[in-house]
Amino acid sequence: MATKIYIVYYSTYGHVEKLAEEIKKGASSVEGVEAKLWQVPETLPEEVLGKMGAPPKSDVPIITPNELTEADGFIFGFPTRFGMMAAQFKAFLDATGGLWRSQQLAGKPAGLFYSTGSQGGGQETTPLTAITQLVHHGMIFVPVGYTFGAGMFEMGSVKGGSPYGAGTYAGDGTRVPTEPELGLAFHQGQYFAGVAKKLKSSS
Repeated sequence: MATKIYIVYYSTYGHVEKLAEEIKKGASSVEGVEAKLWQVPETLPEEVLGKMGAPPKSDVPIITPNELTEADGFIFGFPTRFGMMAAQFKAFLDATGGLWRSQQLAGKPAGLFYSTGSQGGGQETTPLTAITQLVHHGMIFVPVGYTFGAGMFEMGSVKGGSPYGAGTYAGDGTRVPTEPELGLAFHQGQYFAGVAKKLKSSS
């Protein structure tokens, strides 16, 4: 039976979604792994999103909390809001109280990826503060660490990401994920899928 990896994300302007797509490619490259993209529900009205200049949402399906139980592992992605995950993703996690009470997600591996507006905007604080959500569910945090090798030490360009997971910078919204950032995202998906597959086979 295939190892199911759910890549669950919230994206306002498409930066996180682009990383999610690359992470899916990486996870899907591992034999015996089935990766699927999901979005969390939007909490802002269309009128507000329009004023923010946010593009229409893609046709990636919207996940409900109970659907999380179907997966063997998760990679959660979101933009930063003042150094922490966006409220839309937090609202989704707040709705998983029933799963928490029954500990249905305990023991499942989880990874994180993110987008920030600037270099000092939370490339480490965002995943660091998000780990509390995983801890209360009893999930196993799987960081990418320095497994990306030389790509983690490359200093020739501005790039997001950290040992916590893949990341990108949105800047004023016009910047798009770069090749180094997409490379780390692909690697994270591939690395995480390998870990999730091993955990499933040993259980």
